[in-house]
Amino acid sequence: MSTEHLDVLIVGAGLSGIGAAYRLQTELPGKSYAILEARSNSGGTWDLFKYPGIRSDSDMFTLGYPFRPWTDAKAIADGPSILQYVRDTASENGIDQKIRYNQKVTAASWSSETSVWTLTVVSEDREHTLTCNFLYLCSGYYSYDAGYTPDFPGLETFGGTVVHPQFWPDDLDYTGKKVVVIGSGATAVTLVPTMSKSAEHVTMLQRSPSYILTLASKDKIADSFRKYLPSKVAHSVARWKSVLVNLGFYQLCRRSPARAKKLLSIAAKRQLPHDVPIDPHFTPAYDPWDQRLCIVPDGDLFKALKSGKASIETDRIETFTESGIRLMSGTELDADIVVTATGLKMEACGGMSLDVDGEPVSLGDRYVYKGMMISEVPNLAMCVGYTNASWTLRADLTSMYVCRLLAEMDKRGYSTCVPQVTEDMDQRPILDLESGYVLRAVEQFPKQGSKSPWNMRQNYILDRFHSTFGSINDHMSFSKNNSRANR
Repeated sequence: MSTEHLDVLIVGAGLSGIGAAYRLQTELPGKSYAILEARSNSGGTWDLFKYPGIRSDSDMFTLGYPFRPWTDAKAIADGPSILQYVRDTASENGIDQKIRYNQKVTAASWSSETSVWTLTVVSEDREHTLTCNFLYLCSGYYSYDAGYTPDFPGLETFGGTVVHPQFWPDDLDYTGKKVVVIGSGATAVTLVPTMSKSAEHVTMLQRSPSYILTLASKDKIADSFRKYLPSKVAHSVARWKSVLVNLGFYQLCRRSPARAKKLLSIAAKRQLPHDVPIDPHFTPAYDPWDQRLCIVPDGDLFKALKSGKASIETDRIETFTESGIRLMSGTELDADIVVTATGLKMEACGGMSLDVDGEPVSLGDRYVYKGMMISEVPNLAMCVGYTNASWTLRADLTSMYVCRLLAEMDKRGYSTCVPQVTEDMDQRPILDLESGYVLRAVEQFPKQGSKSPWNMRQNYILDRFHSTFGSINDHMSFSKNNSRANR
């Protein structure tokens, strides 16, 4: 049997992959493509995570697709609503018919002789191959198979239940239970107020605090746009309003961190109960946006603390005990359930191996080109979202650029494009954050450089301009392969 060949293969049927497929079939309707999804369902992150209160940590006018207006009342949306939105987008545009489930790509090999990628795909313990001219990785940057949990001393002695949010049991009943949530990031600040509604008590245990910002779950300004303007126009205006506000606040944090710290501190202090001091619980040692800022809709975390159903401890764990956790300060936390909201395990390229003409690609030695391609790796793009804004903003720009690149290659008769580094540069992690999950995996990912087009701007406006009008030829080598079979 001959190996099936497609013009483009998209890996991952989550928010990014569905958006990529829409752009591809809209901008380049003559291209054949398929989406390979390792799991049995679409939706990616929004299908995987089932923990209580799962929601977006940015507004849906920017997390949603620009081509499909978000019409729900809440701007900060719950996970099931987002999952339905993604699946409805796929169904309405026939993209769901292009998804192939339980297809895990384990390896991708490029041949310069044929200008083709050969993918090794495992499905139901059987291995087969597919080939394509262009490979687009929309599988995100963390492992779906494992989360990150530190080696906690004495964990084996604990008599209760330990849960990682990435693998939440469907039958876990925490009603009337004492719960400790270990962590201070987006997952922890979501779990604590949600679980406190029915648990006896929830304690948020953090080694170090995060910056917390309260946002309204409903955007009154966006609602007024939607009331008086056509749906698509209102969505676009609301989207740009959010982009400008979020970018302005990010720039304030980076250019005047002392002022941003003060503003965040004042806002948090006003919402805290009198018996919860802002120091040490809400005074991070780093500057705003050195790590991700945590959003709490309608101040729900602060309301939970005020209700007495939740509390916060900033300390280190000495050991787990049979009935809970003992802290370095000597404090004992009783617990029936411990939730380890301790982060993700990052994984590059969905865990697949890459080689070019038989030579393995060591990603840690490469640079990322325009935030989407890898130096010296032909005909491959990967989707990496913003760290300071909605994932979809950059994801959609990447997909539009990929379509622009493919159209230009078709126009000129090129079969191969390769980003090429021509000068020495300083290196930085691909994600410009000091978060533990980034630092733990820094060697697994390509680096960003200190100069364009090798640096990753955290600026949607500049990226929108350059992805639309910037040069396709910038540090990019093109070639024709007249010997490639006419497919």
